[in-house]
Amino acid sequence: MEYLGIDLSCAIGSLRNGNIPEKDCLLPLISKLLGYAIVAASTTVKLPQILKILKHQSVRGLSMLSFELEVVGYTIALAYCLHKGLPFSAYGELLFLLIQALVLVAIIYYYSQPISTVTWIRPLIYCAVAPTILAGKIDPVLFEALYASQHAIFLCARIPQIFQNFSNKSTGELSFLTSFMNFGGSMVRVFTTIQENAPKSVLLGYGIGVATNFTILSQIVIYQKPQAAKEKKVK
Repeated sequence: MEYLGIDLSCAIGSLRNGNIPEKDCLLPLISKLLGYAIVAASTTVKLPQILKILKHQSVRGLSMLSFELEVVGYTIALAYCLHKGLPFSAYGELLFLLIQALVLVAIIYYYSQPISTVTWIRPLIYCAVAPTILAGKIDPVLFEALYASQHAIFLCARIPQIFQNFSNKSTGELSFLTSFMNFGGSMVRVFTTIQENAPKSVLLGYGIGVATNFTILSQIVIYQKPQAAKEKKVK
């Protein structure tokens, strides 16, 4: 019995006999269910960040470069997973995260006016190159190299924001909820990636995501409390 690529026969058979499903039966099932749960949750993961910016009409404390690099990273990761033919439950959230990341960058551009000519060149280059990468119309060796660089891209996407938070001793308009979901999603993806026997390069990417997202989440917890207390005192 299969539903959405999930084999339920093993678990249902064991339960009918009054037995607890074996580990080899249960873990793949849990992995698939968590995978689809992550895909479902990813449809709104960046919504708190978007709403917070729109509410305050400010991108204070947000690193434009970080969000731009995040778009590049999601594009490469999605293209690679499509190219490798991984099940949708193993990468589906990348599609929704990419769409939301593009919306987020557009909003950041809007509230960062005026924007220099050099800044506008970056999205133009992305629009020219991204369709080719997503279509997988590049040399396989180059694809592997590009995906390997994707880990560095995601790392570099977090570093400017982490450094800016540290320098300002503030996380500005960063959303705690979005950062928390990013961290939780990365943790779950490490588990599902192992269960899906995905390439080690995919696992490495999610491992980096766990470390960097935890750092940003910690900064929000550390810096936003003093900031909130300071604002309350001013009022």
